[in-house]
Amino acid sequence: MRTTVIPAQITTVEDKIAGNLNLTQILILLIPVFWTTVVYAFFAPGVKLVWYKFPLILAVLFICLALAIRLKGKVALEWLMVLLKYRLRPKYYLFDKNSPYLRPRDLPVFEKKPVFNKPKVSKIEARPPAGDFPPGEIIKLDNLLVQHNYTLSYKAGRRGGIRVALEKIPK
Repeated sequence: MRTTVIPAQITTVEDKIAGNLNLTQILILLIPVFWTTVVYAFFAPGVKLVWYKFPLILAVLFICLALAIRLKGKVALEWLMVLLKYRLRPKYYLFDKNSPYLRPRDLPVFEKKPVFNKPKVSKIEARPPAGDFPPGEIIKLDNLLVQHNYTLSYKAGRRGGIRVALEKIPK
């Protein structure tokens, strides 16, 4: 009868997909396949085997094979990432005794001043909207705008309003 040992800590066991290869190794080994397709199809002359394409393909193939090898139970790419993180980390750590981090702050306490009531502002009477003008006035305005002697200008008012002005162009 065949027996299988089930580890107590399941999270540390790697999933083997094909033979002894895990997902990371399979993805690393697929990179040369895609790279060969790109070199063959897109490098000039396209879709033809030329002598300079072989070294490009072989270089990527050997690099990916070297990165997919297992060393002491880990993939070589993982070892390379550990070394890069080690080399790129900060080399010196400075301790600043005067740093304000996690120190109590002595902030001044301000007295509250009474707020005075604002004076009431009288409301401005609203002007009639543009639709309330008689048709004769609108026709006169349209005739003025069609002539080239007048110009229509817009200026922003103080309280968010718009000042519309019809000005005569000097001759």
